[in-house]
Amino acid sequence: MTPLVLSILASTCIFVVFKLFDRFKIHTLQAIVVNYITACITGFIAYDGVVSVDKITAAPWFWYTLGLGALFIIVFNLMAITTQRSGLSVVSVATKMSVVIPILFGLLYYRESLGVFKFLGIALALIAVYLTSSKGKTAAGTGMKQWLLPALVFLGSGIIDTSIKFLEDAFVAASDVPVFSATIFGAAASIGILTLVYLKIKGKVHFQLKNLIGGIALGVPNYFSIYFLVKALRSGLFQSSGIFTVNNVSIVMLSTLVGILLFKERLLLKNWLGIVLAVISIFLVALGQL
Repeated sequence: MTPLVLSILASTCIFVVFKLFDRFKIHTLQAIVVNYITACITGFIAYDGVVSVDKITAAPWFWYTLGLGALFIIVFNLMAITTQRSGLSVVSVATKMSVVIPILFGLLYYRESLGVFKFLGIALALIAVYLTSSKGKTAAGTGMKQWLLPALVFLGSGIIDTSIKFLEDAFVAASDVPVFSATIFGAAASIGILTLVYLKIKGKVHFQLKNLIGGIALGVPNYFSIYFLVKALRSGLFQSSGIFTVNNVSIVMLSTLVGILLFKERLLLKNWLGIVLAVISIFLVALGQL
């Protein structure tokens, strides 16, 4: 239970830091790249063994982490574009609802059980995520073209979670979890650095100390959100479909409550209904795992 709780808390800290980015006018791309560098370094520090480039590159999961790192950057940019064109509520729902992909993967690939309570819990969780994340009207139209980017965010986010589950189960030894997580962030950082260098040459970015500080503040919880999620998936507490459901809906619920307490955000009636359904869904999923 502890790794799952810590993953939820770390992910919620990410939400808080992102909110502070807006308040302190942090350049998001610069901070994101620093965040990946910080997360990578944090992972190598947390690793008990000796960090060896030869050992990492020879690991069966190495090339997959390079692909995941690239996907991290791509999905982030898609989220940024979607936010600009369709509004924050659209990208929030697309990201959170992507939990359905790793859930279905667990049920189909790993033949995980799906009883009545678990089915109802997952269904309520998806409804809860939508209701809690929805903040009113979106910024743009609702034609098919406007939903292409949110669909790509949905698929990308879901593929990332599903890939992490598959890789940790098929290739990653328990002792390698820190370096596995660090390598994913390292790959994302490398691509991000190349992107920033290109933008700097073009004169489109100007480096500031506050962006470095913001990236460091984001990187530590970002690393531990992945690290503890992998630990939770290996804990045997729930099957992966249950872990992803409880993890995702708890993050949405806790982030919403933090938004109310720290940032004085106002909720609509449907947001409160979503929180209630989120609590019910967690109990149902837990009951379905017994």
